[in-house]
Amino acid sequence: MNEQFSRTELLFGREALEKFRNSRVAVFGVGGVGGYVVEALARCGIGALDLTDNDKISPSNLNRQIIALRSTLGRYKTEVARERILDIDPDISVTVHNIFYLPETSCEIDFSPFDYVVDAIDTVTGKLEIIMQAKKAGKPVISSMGTGNKIYPSMLEVADIYDTSVCPLARVMRRELKKRGISGLKVVYSKEEPIKPAADADMTSKESGRRAVPGSCSFVPSAAGLLIAGEVLRYLAGIK
Repeated sequence: MNEQFSRTELLFGREALEKFRNSRVAVFGVGGVGGYVVEALARCGIGALDLTDNDKISPSNLNRQIIALRSTLGRYKTEVARERILDIDPDISVTVHNIFYLPETSCEIDFSPFDYVVDAIDTVTGKLEIIMQAKKAGKPVISSMGTGNKIYPSMLEVADIYDTSVCPLARVMRRELKKRGISGLKVVYSKEEPIKPAADADMTSKESGRRAVPGSCSFVPSAAGLLIAGEVLRYLAGIK
C-alpha cells in the first residue's frame, strides 16, 4: 500500500485507487470552486488532470481561492495549480490550457480522452459549450451553479438541473439547455436566496458600467468544489 494514499484506500479499496490513477479528469475553471475540485482530486490520486482557465491570480482572489497567495499574484491560475498538484503528487500528469473557453475556442480541446468533465466557470456561453461538447463525446459532466452572494454551505446540494430552484444561474441554464435538447445535467447548486451586495460595493460596479460583481467568501465556493470532487470520485470508483 502506498502510504500517501493509505487512508484513501481504506475508504475506496485498491481497485478504486487503480481506477483513479488511470483516470483523466478535465476541470474548466480553477478559481473558488474549481481550485478545490483540483485539490481534492489530486489528493485522492487521480492520474491525469486537464486545467483550463485564462485568468491570472489577483488580490480579490485571496479571500477564497486555494491557489491565491501573496506569492502567486499575477500568475496564471493554471500554472500555479499545476505546481501545487505536482508538489502533492509528482506522478500526476497535468495539462494546462490558458484559454477563455467559448464556442470559438472549443476546437482547442478534445474531450474524447476524458473520463469526467467538471464545469466550474462563470459564463453561461462557456458553460453551455462545455456541456454540449461533453454530451457529444459521451462523457459524464457536472456543472457548478452560482455560489456568489451565499453564506450557508449547508444549503448546497447535488441535483439534476431540471430539479433545481431559487438559483438564478440554474434558471438560465435550464432554459438554455432545454432549447438545445439536453434532457439532464448533474449540478451542484444552492437553494439559499442570494444576499444583495452591500450598497457601496454595488454602486461602484454600476458606476464603472460593469455587471454587478457578486460577493463571495472562503467557505461556500470551497464546499461546492469539494461536493463536485466527491461526485467525480464516487463515479470513477463505481459507487452510486
